[in-house]
Amino acid sequence: MRRSDREITAPEAIEGFISSEKIMRVGFRDNDDIYIVPVNYGYSVKDGSYTFYFHGAMEGRKYRLARSGPSVGFEIDGGYELIGADTACGHSARFMSVIGTGTLTVTDDEEERKAAFGYIMKQAAGSGEWEYRKDIHDRTAVFKLEVKTLSCKAK
Repeated sequence: MRRSDREITAPEAIEGFISSEKIMRVGFRDNDDIYIVPVNYGYSVKDGSYTFYFHGAMEGRKYRLARSGPSVGFEIDGGYELIGADTACGHSARFMSVIGTGTLTVTDDEEERKAAFGYIMKQAAGSGEWEYRKDIHDRTAVFKLEVKTLSCKAK
């Protein structure tokens, strides 16, 4: 990170930020193209390592790319506030962001899928305790992003 004075390293501050946001952007390399997709997410933390989960259709570009177990980049940002000034170049902003890399797969393990739906709903709706219709559950892909690197920055 170029601006080490803005780096956040406290695990509780990082998790507090991740738990307060709703949207993550995942970036894929698709041959000579870049594909970035915003997703709602849930996550688990074990021994300081993050695993993010999101869901989607069992078809399409995201699904096809995830099935190949790609290395991906991801980004979460929030808390944006413009700091005004008398001149255009004097403006600044407050924000916080997390960026990182990881490996993306589609999980077929039923116990992990069930847990992932709970993580996603807890993040989105504040509770992970829901009943899911089997027909919808069975036709929904669960994506698993195992984090390799993660950094957090705030201004």
